[in-house]
Amino acid sequence: MVLFLSAEPSMLDRVWLTIRYPYDVVRNPVNALLSSPALSFLLIPTFSSYSTSLNFLFFYLTWSTLILSNSPLKVEVLGTLAIRILFYLLPALAFLAFDGAAPNLAVKVKQHGETALPVGVEQGGSKARWWKVALVSTANVLLGVIIQSCVEFVFTEVLRIRSALKISTSLPMPWAIAIDLIRGLFLREILSYVLHRYALHHPDSPITNYHMAWQHTISAPYSFVAHYDHPVAYVIHVFLPTYLPALLFRFHLLTYHMYLAIVSMEETFAYSGYNVLPTGLILGGIARRQERHLMGETEGNYSCLGIMDFVAGSSLGEDIVDDVREAENNHMQGRVKVRAKKVGRKPNSRSRS
Repeated sequence: MVLFLSAEPSMLDRVWLTIRYPYDVVRNPVNALLSSPALSFLLIPTFSSYSTSLNFLFFYLTWSTLILSNSPLKVEVLGTLAIRILFYLLPALAFLAFDGAAPNLAVKVKQHGETALPVGVEQGGSKARWWKVALVSTANVLLGVIIQSCVEFVFTEVLRIRSALKISTSLPMPWAIAIDLIRGLFLREILSYVLHRYALHHPDSPITNYHMAWQHTISAPYSFVAHYDHPVAYVIHVFLPTYLPALLFRFHLLTYHMYLAIVSMEETFAYSGYNVLPTGLILGGIARRQERHLMGETEGNYSCLGIMDFVAGSSLGEDIVDDVREAENNHMQGRVKVRAKKVGRKPNSRSRS
């Protein structure tokens, strides 16, 4: 293994590792964290699954090669950019293309019908600003990556201290990843609520006018709207709540990229405007609260997930507790239907006999 790591990878190897890295970041650690063999790895390391061990080994080799053959800053920047492209920009672009290419079909899965179409009449029709929203959103994503790069450069090259994020060939343990993800998402929820409410919606804040004149001029959300805002408002509302938890807890770079992938997917689906979403309990409630905030009722629903709005009493419409109750009711109805089907089958089986 030492001989393998010491070999200098070719340019094609580096390109392939860079392309494959975002996929490996999400697939292998998540498989290891959520699969049953991983539980045995956590509880009884000597009895871990052979296939899981191979996944860890291959991922470790990939990760070590990336770190040893590139500068830490390069790995962080390119990895962050790749995660944003793969989990936000490309899905947002795919949703936008679907809405434009098949509007009659898109209307059926949009929560607010034609109003939510980026090229619909409510959005301006043929003069719709979807292209401007997409460009500004993309530029803001790049702005966030640039700021993150500058912070890392100042830490390592100017101040000559340790990097803002932990970058090493060692891999974080699964439970360490889970703990960092939970506290990172929770702190992001708090920061997004405080900054959104008091910096972007307070009447005495100079940034309120920027936020209202940019993001709140969109009649209905679609995925690119998640990052569409005045650059100053974007940094305060989106970038800081996302990046500061990783900075304060000093996430391992691998953990940060997994955390960023989760945040990117949440933003993509929560602002998509679709009424058919994966994990409807979580994303469905988040999406409806974001829509209510953007579509006129601006005095509430400030946080990302809705937890802080529930605690502070600023929820508009259904809150996160209502989401849980609805999910529980749906679960109970599903169990009743299953039981009814089983009961209905018993007489038929007896009659045949």
